[in-house]
Amino acid sequence: MDGLVFLVGFIGNIISFLVFLSPVKTFVRIAKSGSTEEFDSLPYICTLLSSSLWTYYGIIKPGSYLVATINGFGVVVEIIYVALFLLFAPPWNKRRTAILLGVVDIGFFAAALSVTYLLLHGDMRINAIGFMCSGLNIIMYASPLAAMKTVVTTKSVEYMPFLLFFFFFLNGGVWTFYAVLVKDWFLGVPNGTGFVLGTLQLVLYAIYTNSRPQKHSPVQRWQKEPLLPPPPPPPPQEC
Repeated sequence: MDGLVFLVGFIGNIISFLVFLSPVKTFVRIAKSGSTEEFDSLPYICTLLSSSLWTYYGIIKPGSYLVATINGFGVVVEIIYVALFLLFAPPWNKRRTAILLGVVDIGFFAAALSVTYLLLHGDMRINAIGFMCSGLNIIMYASPLAAMKTVVTTKSVEYMPFLLFFFFFLNGGVWTFYAVLVKDWFLGVPNGTGFVLGTLQLVLYAIYTNSRPQKHSPVQRWQKEPLLPPPPPPPPQEC
């Protein structure tokens, strides 16, 4: 069993690493153009918070240092993404990004850290952080629902990059299987949700991949290139 857990967790780590780096193409485009155009910083702000909380979760839960390391990597990557927004965004977007960064990633995270550290102990502290992490992951896994609506409306998969959603599907599936093995429901619930949504996305892709798109369908630019996948779940915990 330990060997199977390690194998599943190792595969999950590889997928999580790729998911964290998947927006690189978007930021290469931003750097080359010198502008964030119509891209939104909010998904990266939220993912930075999620990665920070998962890192804290990995630190306070015994035997979970790998949770902290992979999500610590995610924190570094997301800080770079947000910094590029602050560098290349127009003035109004810089102000908005700076305010969100202060409120969400500094204010909320500091409050969560302080409250759970000072008022909660042992399993209660771990459970509180786990609930917050799971809630954020469920919200982020649901974020592609707008793109799914666009596919149905336009009858075109132009706005649903196959490899991106395929990796979402794999990410949710692998970590759901791992969560069942180790009985970690904070990990299993959000990734089970992601696996179901990923399956629906692939079904939609199969249905509309050869369909003729409707003309004159209004599609917002941001729907053409999804900015960010849901944050990867924590890697395996030592048994």
